[in-house]
Amino acid sequence: MSNNMRLTLKIWRQGGKYKGEFVTYKLDNVNEHMSFLEMLDVLNEQLIANREEPVAFEHDCREGICGTCSLVIDGRAHGPMKGTTTCQLHMRHYKDGETIVIEPFRAKAFPVIRDLVVDRSSFDRIIQSGGYVNVNTGQAQDANAIPIEKDQAGEAFDAAACIGCGACVAACPNASAMLFTSAKVSHLALLPQGMVERKKRVLEMVAQMDKEGFGKCSNVTACEAECPKEISVGNIARLNREYIAASLASETTN
Repeated sequence: MSNNMRLTLKIWRQGGKYKGEFVTYKLDNVNEHMSFLEMLDVLNEQLIANREEPVAFEHDCREGICGTCSLVIDGRAHGPMKGTTTCQLHMRHYKDGETIVIEPFRAKAFPVIRDLVVDRSSFDRIIQSGGYVNVNTGQAQDANAIPIEKDQAGEAFDAAACIGCGACVAACPNASAMLFTSAKVSHLALLPQGMVERKKRVLEMVAQMDKEGFGKCSNVTACEAECPKEISVGNIARLNREYIAASLASETTN
């Protein structure tokens, strides 16, 4: 048997008639089995029925793998559950009568488009600057034709688990993108396919990250704590090593 609850929602509204402010809504009959996004769907249905403007928020897969559902809930990126995206957060973790504060990710490099939706195309530009393998290798080899040490493959896979949601940026006091960038650099730096462009990649991705206006790493590890895929800050250490080696090699060449 499921329990229903009443909630008070304080939601950031920006765009249209809203200049950037928190607006309070009352929502009744919230089923404990709803996901957080389903709860917002119910709110929007209520607003539309009352001829009010629905709350804009992003979502796609609703399965915790795309990173689109980026919200700050009660001051925490993706909400209170560790290793969980917003779409996988369920209302059973809340109590009847609670007040929930919902706002967008806050960062200079993530400008608010409307309400809870931010522009995260800065991440796309970081990837476009070097987060890929651009070598013509001909026909793809069989998966087992390139031997990769097990631990190394595991580290590469863990880094590749990054879904690019931006929670690391939202959690960092300096709005740094170091965890995101380091995960993308680490993923390819650890694999044979990524070795050819290794030095060029890290220099160009870090340069693009700085160009986008992200802050410097704060070293407080809030990024790892709030990351829904629990990407390790050890990747930031690897990024620093890769960057220093590439910088020295570049100076030697010049």
